[in-house]
Formats: sequence, C-alpha cells, structure tokens
Amino acid sequence: MSVQRPIRVLVVDDSPTMANMLTALLTEEPRIEVVGRAGDGNRAVQLARLLRPDVITMDLLLPGLDGPGAIAAIMSQSPARILVVSAVAEQRGVDLGFQAMSAGALELIGKPNVTNAEELRRWGKELAHSVCLMAEVPVISRRPRAATAPPPPTGARVDIFGVVASTGGPPALADVLSKLPRSLPVPLLIAQHITVGFTQGMVRWLSQVTPLPVAIAKDGERLEPGRVYFPLDGHDLLVDAAGLARLQPSRGGPCPSGDVMLTSLAAAFGRRSGGVVLTGMGEDGARGLLAIRRAGGVTFSQDEASSVVFGMPRAALDVKATDQGVPLASMPELILQSCTFAPFRGGRPEGGPTR
Repeated sequence: MSVQRPIRVLVVDDSPTMANMLTALLTEEPRIEVVGRAGDGNRAVQLARLLRPDVITMDLLLPGLDGPGAIAAIMSQSPARILVVSAVAEQRGVDLGFQAMSAGALELIGKPNVTNAEELRRWGKELAHSVCLMAEVPVISRRPRAATAPPPPTGARVDIFGVVASTGGPPALADVLSKLPRSLPVPLLIAQHITVGFTQGMVRWLSQVTPLPVAIAKDGERLEPGRVYFPLDGHDLLVDAAGLARLQPSRGGPCPSGDVMLTSLAAAFGRRSGGVVLTGMGEDGARGLLAIRRAGGVTFSQDEASSVVFGMPRAALDVKATDQGVPLASMPELILQSCTFAPFRGGRPEGGPTR
C-alpha cells in the first residue's frame, strides 16, 4: 500500500509567537508537515524557491517586502498555493489582503482573536482543513488569456443579475466589474464566499477598480440599477417578492450562500433574472442557477481554463443549469448583453416582482 505524501507547508509570519502557534496547530493534522518558516517577505520568496512547498500561509504586514509584494514575487518565480492569514482588526491588513488576492493568493483567513484553548484549537482545525483543500488546487501562474467571442445570451432580457464566486473569486470579480459601464441598467448582487471581517475591505477594494458604486445592502432597501450589492458579514443576501433586498443570518454552509441568492432571484423575477457561477470549490450556486434557468432566465458559468478552481462552475454544468462554460474575459459582455434595453422597472411584466 502506498503511503500518501504529507502536505508540505511554509509558514510566513513576522511574529515568532504566531509562527509557533500556527506550526503547532497545523501539525496536529497528520497530513501536514511544516517544512520552513520565514519572518519577512524576502526570506519567504527565498524559501518558496528553495523548498517548493505545497502551500504557503502568508502574513501581510511583514518587514521589508510586504505580503502582496512577496506573493507577486513567488507567483512569478516559483508559483505556489498561497493562503493569507491576516489580522482582521487592522484595516491596512484587510486592504492588503485583497492586493494579495490580485497578486495570486487563493484565500483569506482572519487570525484568531481568541484566548480560549478550545476555540483556538477549533480555529486551527479550520485552518488545517483549508490547507488540505488548497493542496488539491492545481498550481497556476497567472497569464493573460485572450478573450473569445462569447455566445449570445439565451432567455429574456434581465432586470437583475446575481454573481456567485468562491476560491479565486475576488480577482475574478475585479476583472468583471472593472469592465462594466456605469450605465449598467440593472442591479448586480454578489455572493462571494469570504471569512467574516473581510467583506467591508472587499467592498472598498472593488470600489477602486469599477465605475459602479459598490455597497453592502441594507435590509428592505430598493435595489437600484448600476449598483453592486454585497451582503453583510455572516449573512445571505436575497430578494423578496416585491424586489427589495433582504438579509438573513447564514444558516451554515458556504457564506454567503449563492444558492439562496440565485433562488430568490428566480422566484422574484422569473424569466427576467440572470445569474453566473464563477470560480470556486464545492457546489454552491448550481441549484440556484438551475432555478433561474427553469424560470426561463439567463445563466452562465465560468470555463475551466480561466477558473482558479473549477468545482462550482463544473457543478452548475453537471446539473444542466447552463449549457457551457465561458471565459472570464467574456463575462462583462455577456452580462451587458443580457440586460441591455431591459431597464430595472420593479413591476411584474414577464416575471418581475410587484412593487
């Protein structure tokens, strides 16, 4: 019987205390071996090249070369799966986290803000689980990919559009939103799986790359065209029968839930709803996208070649929620084509909600 090779991890943190704690928590998982530690960005780049770890846990507020700079260097010299472990309490750290995602990091996890040993161990198990999942993701170096002509949308022109994403999602969202015009005639709702504490930072970061106003939705507000809405930390965002935004605490599973959001769009807007599932692990969004398709709406999923992780888009294809994967570069045009000449009205003709 063959013995499974351990997952080799490089821990990067300028605090020896935090590095010791991360090492201890990670090595409680039998599948993980910590093969090196670095206390600054330059050393992290050097060890990544020398050790070729399977996964790197990366702090961001580092002396010398900061986290995003180190990640950019690692991804150009010796690409690796990088999991950011950052302090949520520090706004600079949160903002740097999204720069790190742009540079090639796969996921963001907040550092533990607990002293209770049991809670700390629980956090450590979640971290180790994330590392094990990351180890299964193909290592990719980021190369620009030529856009191909997208297929024309099928279904009715839409009055509202939902986007679901997970691992690799923030850079994908930035790419899509940066190419949509301020005149987008529908509201855009986003369900991006994210650790609690990072949503506001993501909203700030995306606001810098898109002409569209980006905000956290308020419960009961009327959704406006040309605006991008995220749920509150730890909540799902959905739309009620009147077309108003609703927030509900997450009930477990991926948070926020893409299935909950897209299913609500299908129920409220029928054939005037649209949705897309982007890169991510798992199956979230597939059932919601299928609900939109069954209602006669417009559905897409990202193709394998442009996805960091093809799990969620594949699940959408497997359940026949959409016909084919399309390149990320084609998404802005597809979204715009889907809603052009169909301004958000709030009435219920052809499946829209009543006021």
